[in-house]
Order: sequence, then C-alpha cells, then structure tokens
Amino acid sequence: MTFPSAQPTPSEEGTPAAPTSPTIGWIGLGAMGAPMVRTAGAAGFAVRAFDLSSDAREAVADAATPANGALEAATGADIVVVMVATPAQLESVLFGDGTSGAPGTGGIALALTADTTLLIMSTVGPAAIEATVTALEGITTHVVDAPVSGGVARAGTGDLLIMVGGAEPDVAAVRPLLDALAANAPVVGPRPGDGQRFKVVNQLLCGVHIAAAGEALALADSMGLDLTQVHEVLNTGAAASFMFGDRGGRMVEGARDGAAFDEVRSALSIFVKDMGLVSEAAREVGQEVPLAASAEAIYQRGSELGHDRKDDSIVYRVLRGE
Repeated sequence: MTFPSAQPTPSEEGTPAAPTSPTIGWIGLGAMGAPMVRTAGAAGFAVRAFDLSSDAREAVADAATPANGALEAATGADIVVVMVATPAQLESVLFGDGTSGAPGTGGIALALTADTTLLIMSTVGPAAIEATVTALEGITTHVVDAPVSGGVARAGTGDLLIMVGGAEPDVAAVRPLLDALAANAPVVGPRPGDGQRFKVVNQLLCGVHIAAAGEALALADSMGLDLTQVHEVLNTGAAASFMFGDRGGRMVEGARDGAAFDEVRSALSIFVKDMGLVSEAAREVGQEVPLAASAEAIYQRGSELGHDRKDDSIVYRVLRGE
C-alpha cells in the first residue's frame, strides 16, 4: 500500500526534500498486533516493536526492529501504538510495574513528549481511555483512540475496520498509518474514547451473534438435525449473519472433532473481557442490555469451565452442556 506523508521541506539547494513517513513505536504483538505490524512494515513504515514474548518479537523481525523493552520501542518515535488486551495492561505499559519491559524501566510515559502521538488500538473501553488522557496531562495531549475490528486474517491484509476518536490534527498525524492498516477507518467522534464507544456497540453485536449461533446449533443438535446441513441451509436465508457463517462453521467442525476448538482464531477470553466492557458502558449511561447480559453469562460460564484459551466458538459446547 502507499500512504501520504508529511509535507516536504525545502533543502539547502531550494528543491523539495524527499517526503518522510513517521517513525512508529509499537507495543503488543499478539494475535492482532503481529499481523498489523507486518502490514505497517510492508507499507514502508519504520517500526520498532516490543512484546513481552521474545518469540513474538523475533517473529516480526523481518518487518520491524525488535526492541528490548516498551520504553525502548517508544523512545524517539513520532507515533507510539499500544495494542494490548486489557485496561490493566494499558496502564502497565504507560506507567509501569515491571510488565512493560525490562524490570525497573518504568512505563512508556517516560519516553513520551509534547510532540508524540499516542495511538491506542486496544479494546479497553471508554473509561480507560479517559483515564489515560487525564493521566497524561502535562506529558502529551495527542491521544487517538482507534480500536480495530475484522480479525487476524484482515489484520494481515490491511483490511480492518478501525473506529477512530480524536481531535482532527491528531487524527491527521496518524492517518497514513491508519490507512495502511484499514479498509475503512472513519472518524467516529472528536474525543478520545469515542472510538471505544463505537467498539462497545460492535462487540455487543458480535458477542450476541456468536452466542445466538451457538444456541441455535445446540438446539438443532439436540433435536437430532444434521448440523452441517443446518449450517449450509440457514446460511442462505434470512437467518444468515457473518458470525453464523464464520463461528457457526467452526462450531460444526468442533461438534465433529472437539480438537477444532483448540485452533484459536479468537479466544473466548476476549469476549469475557469485551462483554464486561459492554456491561460497564451500559451501566454508566443507564441503558438496559438484556441480550448482551445473557451472552456475557454464557462466556463467563465457558471461562469457569476452563475454556478461556479455546476458540470462542466453544460456546456451542458450553450450551450443549458438554
């Protein structure tokens, strides 16, 4: 992919200098972070990347420069991307407790300057973003909230949906990177946190749809229907949805061979966390979300059964009581 760059400045000879792209410090090389870094590297960005896993760092060494700590990754970068899993991990990366890099290095806030743009791409909820903005007062005001949706495969091809919240100049600073990573990266609000609000609604729909697919297929199985046929036939009618097609297919595979649930494309633990964020956001505005609450209970039951690191399609097995 190509991307726009900063405006060139005149050289000493009076001709425009070659355009440059921003340097990127990247923290978090998990299931989504790693393919996103590869996509950024392929688009020509200079990325310095860190993850607590040395294997994860080495796995992207052909696309990014591995850093020995989060602080090292962030130091001197124009844009610092954080792609971790939870609000607690975001706070740790920013302000440090030993998990953000080598012991004693502190968090990356030590490396941020008034010119640094912090790009938070994790799904952590609006409250965590607002707390981050407050905590960074006097360090940097340039915070862009940009959670992603689309899954691992789309992360690797630059076809994500990214929901962007932030002030216009700050979004402009990260726009080249966003456009490299996404097929669609609309600005959904002027405040950091607005992206999270959109993502909460997204995850409500996704979480309910997965649970509904599991419930439908569990009922079909209990009635003695052929699950493969149920999935094929209903996928052609009004009951079809992306999640019924995608996760429903994994559920059918898992019903035939339980080992299929070990092939994790999206871990159950993600929806335990994300449906919790949905409930938290709903409580803050006094909105009833009964379907989300029911789905959350199913994910929590799966977690209690020890399925956190299984594919989230295992909700089918949870609903079958297996």
